[in-house]
Amino acid sequence: MCAGLVTPLVSALLMLVSPAATHPRVMALGDSITGSPGCWRALLAGELDGTGHADVDFVGTQPATDCGGAPSPAHEGHGGFRAAGIVLENRLPGWLTRARPDVVLMHLGTNDVLAGESAPAVLAAYTELLGQMRRANPAVRLLIAQLIPLAPPTCPDCPARVAELNAAIPGWARAHGTPRSPVTVVDQWTGFDPAVDTHDGVHPSPAGERKLARRWYPPLVAALAGAGAPRAGSLVGAGSGLCLDGADGPGDVAAASVGAATSVRLWDCRDVAGQRFTTATTGEIRLGERCLQAVAPELPVLLAACDGDADQRWALAGDGQLVGSGHCLDALGSGVDNGTPVILWRCNGQQNQRWDRF
Repeated sequence: MCAGLVTPLVSALLMLVSPAATHPRVMALGDSITGSPGCWRALLAGELDGTGHADVDFVGTQPATDCGGAPSPAHEGHGGFRAAGIVLENRLPGWLTRARPDVVLMHLGTNDVLAGESAPAVLAAYTELLGQMRRANPAVRLLIAQLIPLAPPTCPDCPARVAELNAAIPGWARAHGTPRSPVTVVDQWTGFDPAVDTHDGVHPSPAGERKLARRWYPPLVAALAGAGAPRAGSLVGAGSGLCLDGADGPGDVAAASVGAATSVRLWDCRDVAGQRFTTATTGEIRLGERCLQAVAPELPVLLAACDGDADQRWALAGDGQLVGSGHCLDALGSGVDNGTPVILWRCNGQQNQRWDRF
């Protein structure tokens, strides 16, 4: 994994001698949650390295930090910085000129919330920052996080304020995304417990760092693939951060082949055949030559040979629910562990029935 920042002069020379040898450039933009030490970046880089994405360059003006022997990549995480402050001081254009990112991972706004900034003010800062990104790279892809929860003892209003901001982020993303420069929301809020996943109500503990990395991975892999024709991708449970997996085990390639009907479960997200589902225009959700099949309410959802019947047709509702045969795809018991079964259940709008497509 390349973690350093290449100077503009060296970049120009490299382009002259090898114009086709370009690596995706990823900038992690944020505050101390990203940069001090931001060990989720090391975990994410390691996951990318191990799944065929070792060509990714993490870029930024801030150097790699030590995370227990595993260096976390270069970044743009600045402790104490606010989104509004970065805009006011016009800092981002200089960072972008040097880093030239293709993808930006942005977890930014925590210090704005701590300072009492309103959600509309933070969103206005996001809008200006996105405009600066697009002026530097019209095809930039922004992955914007719904912030991890806040529970500092000195700020009793912070939990409600960060919840208000997070609730507004999806609408902001829909309004500002374009086909050339998409904006993807990454839910870092759901399932993150500040009592366990932070060490002070603000900054991630090792458990929190692992959760952050796990949530970033699927949408980042999708963003690295770039925009284009419809393709296979992961279905990620909003309540668990785990991926729908049709394999006999976590992500085994054999799952994509035709065979007897099998159940589907949740597993850690990986860039593997057993998690690459394709949505057909007919409403089928395919894994290889098999289709997701709704058997009956309260029973496991199966992968079976595609037959075109109504019980293999699904619709994605606006709130992220996958509806088949009048019921919803559901993580049994709101499970968040590997191996959690996926069943058909009456639609109730809960997190274990919401799915993100990456």
